[in-house]
Amino acid sequence: CSCLNLCTSGSATSCEECLLIHPKCAWCSKEDFGSSKSIASRCDFLQNLLANGCAGAIESPSSSSTVLQNVPLSSKGSGQTHQDVTQITPQKVALSLRPGDRTSFRVQVRQVEDYPVDLYYLMDLSLSMNDDLDNIRNLGTKLAEEMRKLTSNFRLGFGSFVDKNISPFSYTAPRYQNNPCIGYKLFPSCVPSFGFRHLLSLTDKVDRFNEEVQKQKVSRNRDAPEGGFDAILQAAVCKEKIGWRKEASHLLVFTTDDVPHIALDGKLGGLVQPHDGQCHLNDANEYSASSQLDYPSLALLGEKLAENNIHLIFAVTKSHYMLYKNFTTLIPGTTVEILHKDSKNIIELIVKAYNSIRSKVELTVWDSPEDIGLTFTATCQDGLSYPGLRKCGDLKIGDTVSFEVAVEARSCPAEDRPHTFTIRPAGFRDTLQVAVCSGNGTYSCGLCQCQPGSLGARCECQEGASADSHHALCREAEGKPLCSGRGECSCNQCLCYESEFGNIYGPFCECDDFSCARYKGVLCSGHGECHCGECKCHAGYIGDNCNCSTEMDGCVSSDGQVCSGRGACVCGKCQCTEPGAFGETCEKCPTCPGVCSIKRDCIECKLFNSGRLADNQTCQKHCKDEIITTVDVLDETDDPSAILCAYPVNNCVMKFTYLELPSGKSNLTVLKEPACSSAPSAVTIVLAVIGSVVLIGIILLALWKLLVTIHDRREFDRFQSIQPSLPKCLHCHGQLLEWLGCFPT
Repeated sequence: CSCLNLCTSGSATSCEECLLIHPKCAWCSKEDFGSSKSIASRCDFLQNLLANGCAGAIESPSSSSTVLQNVPLSSKGSGQTHQDVTQITPQKVALSLRPGDRTSFRVQVRQVEDYPVDLYYLMDLSLSMNDDLDNIRNLGTKLAEEMRKLTSNFRLGFGSFVDKNISPFSYTAPRYQNNPCIGYKLFPSCVPSFGFRHLLSLTDKVDRFNEEVQKQKVSRNRDAPEGGFDAILQAAVCKEKIGWRKEASHLLVFTTDDVPHIALDGKLGGLVQPHDGQCHLNDANEYSASSQLDYPSLALLGEKLAENNIHLIFAVTKSHYMLYKNFTTLIPGTTVEILHKDSKNIIELIVKAYNSIRSKVELTVWDSPEDIGLTFTATCQDGLSYPGLRKCGDLKIGDTVSFEVAVEARSCPAEDRPHTFTIRPAGFRDTLQVAVCSGNGTYSCGLCQCQPGSLGARCECQEGASADSHHALCREAEGKPLCSGRGECSCNQCLCYESEFGNIYGPFCECDDFSCARYKGVLCSGHGECHCGECKCHAGYIGDNCNCSTEMDGCVSSDGQVCSGRGACVCGKCQCTEPGAFGETCEKCPTCPGVCSIKRDCIECKLFNSGRLADNQTCQKHCKDEIITTVDVLDETDDPSAILCAYPVNNCVMKFTYLELPSGKSNLTVLKEPACSSAPSAVTIVLAVIGSVVLIGIILLALWKLLVTIHDRREFDRFQSIQPSLPKCLHCHGQLLEWLGCFPT
């Protein structure tokens, strides 16, 4: 066969080098193997080594996984903080990996029923939140009542924030020290500004929450953004003071009506030291480093929240919803909900967010070594497999989902690097510890150790001696240049030149690691290794130049379908196959069957809080790109791409037009009220029937009378016409008038 033998072309001179070339390469450690061949012949495919007489002396380890701890999943938490509640299995796995070879194991996750909950309420106490403060003074009691419908073990804590008490973030002039609201006509009195203040540790005594809230007063800062990120970080890392329990779900509710300060904003106030991610609460439970450290970055927030298993809930006003929505993509396990300006919907908001958190599972990976590649395949509650996906949504409490985790070592891990990593569902306490061992075999088995001055695989050549008679083994074929013109022949072996572009190797120096396909100027797209002109892609990538990702997270639409069911996921991006479909996940399709039904669901949940999506509490998720406008009269549009939709509602018809905008959003123009035709009453119908019968009778009588009159008139006219011809033979006798037969015959 003229096909390239990957194993022999690699010019491996040791067992380690051989096993790194390809997972199917094996090394022969037999001492006298291949006495007439080069040392590279020891590295070959397993079947070739067996055929060449190396049975019983072959080094060819394979990757494997071993479950070390596998406690079954719990079915119910019973509201207790017992450490034996298990939501992920297995708990410990050991991997023996050979570079380039892949092994896999299965992970199962279940959200158990009645799991303990710790909720810390973090409130913006800047001046604009004064009306909100009035509305939450009895929040603790009402919130506890609602949350105890979901868990029998609920604890509540409270903290507040404003901003750093330095210029230009706050009023620092002496006259503002005790009352920053001096001179402000709308609100002349308020408390001094502060960064973050921890007011109540987590407790099941909700009356104490109400008491603390009732003591609070608002303050005033100078600029619009608030110092909420300082407060979030302190609430996350000060575990002992806040009182977070290890065996409970951690919810951090962040309420504000403005945007936050972020990292580097502190430089405006002369704060050049980045945040250290540590707890800085003093004895008074106030943030003591507010005037020394910069605001934390989004990356630091995400790291500390995940490290402490905290679900962050942004409860923000509608005008800032999209900003915080973008934050959720950068901070795993975070949700955002719209807060009314007076916080009246805060309880409904928290319950909705908690249900949303409990309805999804997403795996996160911690401390993954750089030379380890991971790919996930999710099997969600519908029983279908989703390659490249590491999350499942729309779950019910008690549902079990599983993930197939494939692990591949790209190279042998360095001795000074960690050989373990952790898999954890976002916001969960439970983890899976994965220990990685290198299965690289014996490094120098079967090799001769030459004395000084001797060279060659079997020490058969003398250093400096002429090797002209041994050039035959340095040519790939007759007539080909020695060592492919990229090396020198020494003792029947090619010594390849060094190159500034990379390594040249192979029995005849015919291979290198820099002549592979590139993508955007990057060798193998940066997602693979170049081996003898061919890209060997890392786990999660395929293609000639490894530019095609097998991850599917970017192809999953808001309804959980791959490419909205209208296309295929190719290289991590949707290719829409349904005519008329477009968008990142093929979610836009004005001409697709059923598009009116889909938009109807959004109208019902957004305008009337009803319908299928309202019941599942997924309106914001499914209808985030819909712009809905209500009108009294639905005028016809001149745009040919606009679609008129209608559906029945209580014997009426609701009409709306649907138009896709260039921005990718949908413009829905909807009637304020359904169009209804006034139905006649039963009395009206009866009277109409009676009237119709009477009218018909009158018409028939009139017609009969008309016919009789016409007939009588004709007879009278006939009588009148014959009267002159009658004889005068009428005789009167007294009162008796008789005809005497005088009529003509």
